[in-house]
Amino acid sequence: MSITDSDPPKTAFVFAGGGSFGAIQVGMLHSLVSHGIAADMVVGSSVGALNGAFFAGDPTLPGVERLAEIWRGLHRQDVFPVNWRTLLGFLLRRDFLIPHDGIRKLIEDHIPFRNLQDAQLPVHIVTTDLITGDSVVLSEGSTAEAIVASTAIPGAFTPVHYGDHFLVDGAISSNTPVRVAVKKGARRLIVLPTGHACANEAPPVGALANALHALTLLIARQLVNELENIGPGVEYFVVPPLCPLVGSPYDFSRTSDHIARAIDATDAWLADDAVKQGLIPHELRPHDH
Repeated sequence: MSITDSDPPKTAFVFAGGGSFGAIQVGMLHSLVSHGIAADMVVGSSVGALNGAFFAGDPTLPGVERLAEIWRGLHRQDVFPVNWRTLLGFLLRRDFLIPHDGIRKLIEDHIPFRNLQDAQLPVHIVTTDLITGDSVVLSEGSTAEAIVASTAIPGAFTPVHYGDHFLVDGAISSNTPVRVAVKKGARRLIVLPTGHACANEAPPVGALANALHALTLLIARQLVNELENIGPGVEYFVVPPLCPLVGSPYDFSRTSDHIARAIDATDAWLADDAVKQGLIPHELRPHDH
């Protein structure tokens, strides 16, 4: 069975987290949409919440191309503005390192719908309740607050007080929210992982860079576990992440290369008879170079 069969079951695009490696998802999206593969809903966590929400607002090829241009214009300081002022603020407050201003500005500048329920496609943003550790899925209400919460890495960003919850990064409970998509009625999943830097010769430099690298390793292993235990009645197709991959999810200098490589790799994957339901790419499993 191919992922372009007529009259398919309800399809979800499932977006994982992964910091600056979220640019890889943009290339994947470009290829999928160019080949006529569409979604009935979007589920995203962490940076996947940002990409997924933008796509849900304009699920077309021109929309994906605009998203690519946004990503190509991003710098680390736009998302992680770490400088002497933020360090001084951390020492004084002792609760978080980075303000949410950068992420919030990206959302307000580039995502036109102010409430999740107003997107063209149903969009479900996965966050984590910092008190209980449970996933909290936001499908309506403030777009900005939902995405800010889903990208709030504990320790780096302050939790978002949302209703009765203190919400942080969806990575803590469900970074690749496969089960959330199934609970929302999807019976066909197109999973867009970001992968991890499998070909680095040494760990990234810096505390936050190392934390984000470790998080991408967790994401890959969590995704494999979720897919292996997804149960019957659900088809899934996992777009292979880039491999070999070097760099850091804290580094935005490789964005253009990530997008271009992901377009080429996904085009090749779609043209290959190896596109099979239920196949977990070897790139997601532990490996080295």
